[in-house]
Amino acid sequence: MAKTIAVTNQKGGVGKTTTCSSLCGCLAAMNKKVLAIDLDPQGNLSFSLGADADDCYTVYDVFKGTVSLYDTIQHVACCDVVPANILLSGAELELTTVGREYILREQLSTVQDDYDFIIIDTPPALSILTINAYTAANELVIPMVPEILSLQGIAQLKETIFAVKKYYNKSLEIRGILLNKYNPRLILTKEVEDLANLIAEQLDTDVFEQKISNSVVIAEAPAHAKTIIEYAPTSKAAKEYTDLIYEILGIEKPQRSDKKRGRGRPRKHPLPEESMV
Repeated sequence: MAKTIAVTNQKGGVGKTTTCSSLCGCLAAMNKKVLAIDLDPQGNLSFSLGADADDCYTVYDVFKGTVSLYDTIQHVACCDVVPANILLSGAELELTTVGREYILREQLSTVQDDYDFIIIDTPPALSILTINAYTAANELVIPMVPEILSLQGIAQLKETIFAVKKYYNKSLEIRGILLNKYNPRLILTKEVEDLANLIAEQLDTDVFEQKISNSVVIAEAPAHAKTIIEYAPTSKAAKEYTDLIYEILGIEKPQRSDKKRGRGRPRKHPLPEESMV
């Protein structure tokens, strides 16, 4: 049965979609079967992964009850995707039936055995879509940037998470808080990180040790409909996301023993350990 991870923060611009895309890419590189669910009406995850969100069934049709989740799944380079578009923004007003909080959970139960991981991108709002994501998820990953407003978004998120855990999904766990656009040289970064650790303690979780630095390749990858692992596999960002997925999964990352050799040319003067071989 698949493990379901929802990436969430009611504050926009904190890297939720980039985190989802990168997690999908890293898991696919580990030969895991991954399903990405786009619950944001902006459809950014669908676009980033190269899925069609216009001339097709989307997750909106699933919430309306028109089709099953299976009918919306698209195959892209690194994983499978359930796309979303602007029509999803009307779901809050249209979903008035009893049990509307469980729609996604019930639909995911029909495909869970086909995947190892299900990654859910949530909208920047505490809506019925967000509640559905929390009800369906096993774990939450909360990305933020080192800014006060981003931190405030997490504080406001706390009550919603606790309510969902009490009434809809008792097994829901917060896996950790992820710091994006991290620059340790800034004083504000350190101050916000200290506050994030305090909030993490209140949420009974931790701030991930692995931070994600600001990088131009992270912004470039979606324009090519690729994950960071596909677009720039040797970049610093790809390494950081790869290390992050090991931390999320709670497994030891492989030791990197390869030494850099410039451009592949033999060294003129061998290193001490090489000369002894």
